[in-house]
Amino acid sequence: MVVLHVKRGDESQFLLQAPGSTELEELTAQVTRVYNGRLKVHRLCTEIEELAEHGVFLPPNMQGLTDEQIEELKLKDEWGEKCVPSGGSVFTKDDIGRRNGHAPNEKMKQVLKKTVEEAKAMVSKKQVEAGVFVTMEMVKDALDQLRGAVMIVYPMGLPPYDPIRMEFENKEDLSGTQAALEVIQESEAQLWWAAKELRRTKKLSDYVGKNEKTKIIVKIQQRGQGAPAREPLISSEEHKQLMLFYHRRQEELKVAIGQQGWQQIWATSCIRCSPTGGGPVPSSLCSAGEGLSGSPRLSPALGHRVGVPLLAGFRLGGRKWPELFPQVLP
Repeated sequence: MVVLHVKRGDESQFLLQAPGSTELEELTAQVTRVYNGRLKVHRLCTEIEELAEHGVFLPPNMQGLTDEQIEELKLKDEWGEKCVPSGGSVFTKDDIGRRNGHAPNEKMKQVLKKTVEEAKAMVSKKQVEAGVFVTMEMVKDALDQLRGAVMIVYPMGLPPYDPIRMEFENKEDLSGTQAALEVIQESEAQLWWAAKELRRTKKLSDYVGKNEKTKIIVKIQQRGQGAPAREPLISSEEHKQLMLFYHRRQEELKVAIGQQGWQQIWATSCIRCSPTGGGPVPSSLCSAGEGLSGSPRLSPALGHRVGVPLLAGFRLGGRKWPELFPQVLP
């Protein structure tokens, strides 16, 4: 099974696996459904947290009004009187004016909050680090858990205009919201890998070969947005570790051999001829037969003339530094 690390922009989303023989039309639709499903879970979790704190949604014509304005206009929340949480309610005013303030009691509130935490964990981006594959079945399971928790606390149901009920019934209206910019329609979705669009008319193996143990990073994109940015050669964390090692190694060498000896090693070091993990090789033993001039520094422009003393023996994630920076070698 080919492992797909799905990203949106630079942010990791989830891991998915599929056979190399999978049609990209089917794979694109599958990735898009999981991506949009995760967004739905997070939208529901946000609204359910508000439900636990401030009760059900007010009618649209009452939202944002003060108590005096509601009384003056003689408006009435009929659904609010029907949708009473199990065990009674506790009044907690919603300062935003979206919900009626009749929140569930502490026990029912904990039921909602615990379920929200579990649902978030199931589709969390942290599943990528844990190596857990997210499937549509997991997304549906998270949605079912949220639906069950709401039914336990509100057995009479929620008002038809409540965004939680609308999400469960797939009638949500996201127009004019930030969430609308995140959702991608299946027909408009594109998958990119290595700066190439994975065309729907082909199979996955047409791009990644027949090796079923391949792992690739694919980016999901809205059609018409162009190619996404390429992946950096190393992550920001790896870059940070490398710079820390670089500085620490430099200070150690300065103390060990003194500034004069330090400059001499820099001027006679050749990376091409240095054994992996070994020390510097004098220019007289360089197989290229080239003496080094100037002050070598860490830069791909210098070809193999890079100061070995700093990076010799450096390891990151089980890899030696030449494997991390192949572009430095000629």
